[in-house]
Amino acid sequence: MPLFYLFWRTVSENDSPAGGVWALIAGSVVAMAQFFLGNLVEPGGFSVSRWVSGFVDMVALPALAPLLVYLFLAGFKIVSGTMDFANFALLWLIPCAAIRTLGWSSLNDPIPLILTPLLWTAIAVGIPFFIDIIQRGRILLIIPASFAILVIPFASVCSYWAFYTQKVSLGFLCFSIAAVPMLVSVTLSFIRSGQD
Repeated sequence: MPLFYLFWRTVSENDSPAGGVWALIAGSVVAMAQFFLGNLVEPGGFSVSRWVSGFVDMVALPALAPLLVYLFLAGFKIVSGTMDFANFALLWLIPCAAIRTLGWSSLNDPIPLILTPLLWTAIAVGIPFFIDIIQRGRILLIIPASFAILVIPFASVCSYWAFYTQKVSLGFLCFSIAAVPMLVSVTLSFIRSGQD
């Protein structure tokens, strides 16, 4: 997460994104709370409870929380400056990744250690890509972009669940669906930064 954040800052258009301090503070508080409280949903075996646990505790909600908090802070003018959802979310997730690694490293399981941070990144960068499209007001793209915002976390959780249940092909398919918007966003940002 820290390395990707530094890379994102080099290709991002915003030199001084708003809310960086808020992101680190809130992310640290949430990470500590999750560390001490544990999972909110008991994962169970390979059933629906594993998917729900993936959504609430492992993949979607941890990566969606900073985006929702940023909307709240920006809506009430608590943060000022250039809005950048991706920077805020990535900064928030750095302490989460660091603290959770302490617990995950003892599991000897690559899914939480490798796949989960990749899925967090896909959500944290992919959703702001479509938020930007919606904010630009392109009428024909608003509905597909809104649908894509819903698809990314759903596909991310499905990828987590599929890899956990050893459905590798489905896992890669869902991961690709979740990660493509992030890759497009990074590529476009890299191209724009090279032109400046």
